[in-house]
Amino acid sequence: MTGETDLGPARLRRARFAIAAVFCAHGAVTGSFATRIPWIQEHAQLSAGTLGLALAFPALGAALAMPLAGRINHRFGARAALRGLLALWTLSLILPSLAPNLPALCCTLFVYGATSGMSDVAMNALGVETENRLGRSIMSSLHGMWSVGALLGSAAGMAAAHAGADARLHHLVAALALTAAGLIAARGVLDLRSAAEAQAPPHFALPPRSALLIGAIGFCAVFAEGASLDWSAVYLRDVLDTDAGLAAASTTAFALTMAVARLVGDRVVDRFGPVRTVRAGGAVATAGGLLVVTVRHPGAALAGFGLIGLGIAVVVPLAFAAAARSGPAPAQAIAGVATITYTSGLIAPSAIGAVADATSLVVSFGLVTLLAFALVAGAAVLRQKPVATGSAPADRDEPAGIRP
Repeated sequence: MTGETDLGPARLRRARFAIAAVFCAHGAVTGSFATRIPWIQEHAQLSAGTLGLALAFPALGAALAMPLAGRINHRFGARAALRGLLALWTLSLILPSLAPNLPALCCTLFVYGATSGMSDVAMNALGVETENRLGRSIMSSLHGMWSVGALLGSAAGMAAAHAGADARLHHLVAALALTAAGLIAARGVLDLRSAAEAQAPPHFALPPRSALLIGAIGFCAVFAEGASLDWSAVYLRDVLDTDAGLAAASTTAFALTMAVARLVGDRVVDRFGPVRTVRAGGAVATAGGLLVVTVRHPGAALAGFGLIGLGIAVVVPLAFAAAARSGPAPAQAIAGVATITYTSGLIAPSAIGAVADATSLVVSFGLVTLLAFALVAGAAVLRQKPVATGSAPADRDEPAGIRP
């Protein structure tokens, strides 16, 4: 990609902080929405089953819209595309709480998911470009900042819910504030454009072959993430017969270790490279899964879920980074990997429930353990590839940031 010529250390540092702020704003939208789902369910008069149906539409919208992000990026340039798509995403927070019934909620959540997916692709593509120019890994900490944003958004949402605030007002205020913050932050990202001779990507395309194996690694990690977040508390309550407070602590342990690992993960990636980092992470997550399913004690389960979160934390950021370097169309490859991971996040909770109904929750988390071990076996697909900026070939497991 071409664009700015003044890419000295100070400018790159500003760009790195700017894209981190963008990730934080993006995550804050998700946190703001998630905490008001009970209000939205009551407002639209939905049963648990119809709410579950509606909540499938964000993933559907994202999966269909993400391939368009590459075309938008090519047409308008990375900075302008990110600013526009991020603003659409933050403003879409207003829509779900306005829906009076199931059809309206499904439509608004489809738009919510579509704008989320496109802005997700745009910011990850810029994150990888920034990482390439810095010459060191930053993708893990960027995703850590997304988690920080989600925590901040959920904290504000919990406060609003506790105060009895109408979600329509809460989301209007949050959307306007996050839109302003996102637009300001995006002003500092790199202003990159496709080369003049570069062919425009198609309006819609299936994930490139180069993204499929990388996406499979992301699939395993996101499946383990979705299963642990949604079912860990149920596991402690139903399998280990704990009280509600201790059961909820399993979700906290998982989310906390995952967020902390992402914030500090770049140093590990820079030291050991993406392949060895994911192999080690897969081994840690596998050990955590074995602890959950073999040691029937609440303390062991808490530790196990914490280890799963620790082990899978950096996999998705590294998958996006590897996808961007896997071919000539980074945004298209990232969109392909993101589509696969979104699909995993969509099916994981229901798949765990289906396996549990047919067998038991212990068997369900045995499946999670197998997928964690697949990270150990398949980590080699993240082996570093040359970047388009003219770097020398890097066919060994080098640190993620390759100097141009």
